[in-house]
Amino acid sequence: MFWKLASLSSSSPVEAILDKENFTLEELLDEEEVIQECKALNSRLINFLRDRAQVEQLLRYIIEEPPEDAESKRTFKFPFISCEIFTCEIDVILKTLVEEEELMNLLFSFLEPNRSHSTLLAGYFSKVVVCLMIRKTVPLMNYVQAHQNVFRQLVDLIGITSIMEVLIRLVGADDHVYPNFIDVMQWLADSNLLEMIVDKLSPSCPPELNANAAETLCSITRNPSSTLAIKLSSPSFVAKILDRALEDSQSKSSLVNCLSVCISLLDPKRSAISAPLFHSFRSQHMYEPPIPVNPETVGAMLAKLGDLLRLLKVSSDEKILPTTYGVLRPPLGKHRLKIVEFMAVILKTGNEVAENEMANSGTIQRVIDLFFEYPFNNLLHHHVESIILSCLESRNDAIVDHLLHECDLIGRVISADKDSILSADKNLPTVPATGKRAPRVGNIGHITRVANKLIHLSHNRSNILSCLQVGYVFFLMYRKFRPFCTGTPISF
Repeated sequence: MFWKLASLSSSSPVEAILDKENFTLEELLDEEEVIQECKALNSRLINFLRDRAQVEQLLRYIIEEPPEDAESKRTFKFPFISCEIFTCEIDVILKTLVEEEELMNLLFSFLEPNRSHSTLLAGYFSKVVVCLMIRKTVPLMNYVQAHQNVFRQLVDLIGITSIMEVLIRLVGADDHVYPNFIDVMQWLADSNLLEMIVDKLSPSCPPELNANAAETLCSITRNPSSTLAIKLSSPSFVAKILDRALEDSQSKSSLVNCLSVCISLLDPKRSAISAPLFHSFRSQHMYEPPIPVNPETVGAMLAKLGDLLRLLKVSSDEKILPTTYGVLRPPLGKHRLKIVEFMAVILKTGNEVAENEMANSGTIQRVIDLFFEYPFNNLLHHHVESIILSCLESRNDAIVDHLLHECDLIGRVISADKDSILSADKNLPTVPATGKRAPRVGNIGHITRVANKLIHLSHNRSNILSCLQVGYVFFLMYRKFRPFCTGTPISF
């Protein structure tokens, strides 16, 4: 019969170890097929691994750094296999862990500040905790609630990405994790968790802490109805975040990440630190109604508008960046780009107070200046185009008139069309390379879209139509008399 064939009847190497009178956990961990046998629910193997002593040793391999003279198996293989055994999600093994407080204390002792926290072991620790969160949610949350120092320790280690991912799960970024989601969120909101995370946005913290703290806060905003998100969007918390952003003008990391959180508060669909071009494409090719935002949240952000506007000035920045098309004096920088994005998102809310404040403060005029001063910064052009379109589509006539008259939008569009070569003016931030022919500016496509939008809106907006007609007349005059002009071109 076929089952008598040697190749089909040979037992697994794991069974051979289990048949021995005295065997050790290490022998099983060293066997390549142990994970496969766990997944196959080998009853003899599982009965051995579920024992408290074995669970404890598996945990020690995961959370304890090996001795310096340890073999590579102890350093790499045993911790990896131990983690994989837990993540097989075998109920009786996980039950042994969560029902023994001493074992849970051992697991979370990895977070203690007096221990080393290697990235490798932090990853294994995180995988085990996330597994417990999915399979043993209630006992895990009961433990965390009874040991509130766990959150403090997690926040202190938020610079390690895998620890950040645990924290994101715990703060309820995925509301399907908790059966009692509302109660857990209320408990978290009543704690000082948000204050601890916001503190990590401080300019005194390393950039990786700023970035991971911002990502954690942004994950909270993606569930805007949760108690934590409501607390985060309150004026007092918005003020704290922006205070951190402006605490030290030299700390670009803190500023960028704080503004990322504010942007996510205004538009939760906008992933905080990723895919800015996707959102620009979305806004250009899909109709989107104004984003509903609490006016108090917007008001708290507007209180810092003047400070942010001052950071958009480039005259005092002496940095120089050579490029293929010339020299940037100075480069725009990620922080200024983030400020412009932040302003674009505020205007997309359709808040009339925000529109008036941005017009009166000169903010819109300044970002349009940047649009023409940096004609090769595509991300900047996307954000400024969004600002212009938000203004043009607004029901607030004051903001439209400001754009057409004080900002001279139509005149600048016409001027760019008639002279699309990069200016050689040494006083501008973007200067063409010496000895080379000045290139064509890179924002003509955005200018064309703005022009098309102006023409489209002029069918229903008389103020836009009248400005277009005046601009067109001047343009025709310029073309007619250009051969006789020897002085400065007509300014629109």
